[in-house]
Amino acid sequence: MRLLFLGDLLGRAGREAALKHIPELRAALKLDFVAVNAENASHGFGLGPDMAQALFAVGADAITLGNHAWDRREIIPYIAQEKRLLRPINYPPGTPGQGSALIPLPDGRKVLVVQAMGRLFMDPLDCPFRTTEELLSRHKLGVTTHAILLDIHAEASSEKMAFAHAFDGRVSSVTGTHTHIPTADHQVLPGGTAYATDLGMCGDYDSVIGMQKEGAIGRLIRKLPGDRLTPAEGPATLCGAFIETNDATGLATRIEPVRLGGRLAPAMPKL
Repeated sequence: MRLLFLGDLLGRAGREAALKHIPELRAALKLDFVAVNAENASHGFGLGPDMAQALFAVGADAITLGNHAWDRREIIPYIAQEKRLLRPINYPPGTPGQGSALIPLPDGRKVLVVQAMGRLFMDPLDCPFRTTEELLSRHKLGVTTHAILLDIHAEASSEKMAFAHAFDGRVSSVTGTHTHIPTADHQVLPGGTAYATDLGMCGDYDSVIGMQKEGAIGRLIRKLPGDRLTPAEGPATLCGAFIETNDATGLATRIEPVRLGGRLAPAMPKL
């Protein structure tokens, strides 16, 4: 199976890059499945239902969120109905929406997508290890699903790496989101799980993690809240990872970075 996971869409630049390139990448890489983290898609904070619908329309199969899940309040009734839109699985019981989805493909295969959120330097939530372990006790590669993709939305690289090693050999991939900087550690772990600490963002890299430079710099220098941060709107780099799995086991055989457009050096897998 060939899968693509795109990192955080940041504002208009990130949205438009994803909407433009997802159909092209589905064809060029012969993709079976596309997942996108879109928690920053609406002016850098949250996701609107119309934006989710547009991403699904161009070929996204699943959308994950994160700590900005509820910044657009109108997403709350939408997420209760749209099972392909995921918030972190370790939110408290009773939180709207779901943290995982078993999504069927047209050929009958199924992909389980899971999002967990880290706790180091983040909001105090339920344990992502425990909640993910409980879910995986009910799903097994090659039995209930043909691939399992975990999005670990976290600040600390150590927590992301520990999370990946904890579930190595039981899932197809663990890829990090949230810090907006693509890491160079794409690898298949010893147990067969593809891993990257952070996929990076889909957005304008002539910025401070996607936000206009002046406001972000001013906040750090003066320690004053200042104006609301606004997304940079220059040419976007689309960032993510291409993952290929063994059809028999569901484990990864390769993971490679995808970078397209904008300021960063391009990277595209060869088939």
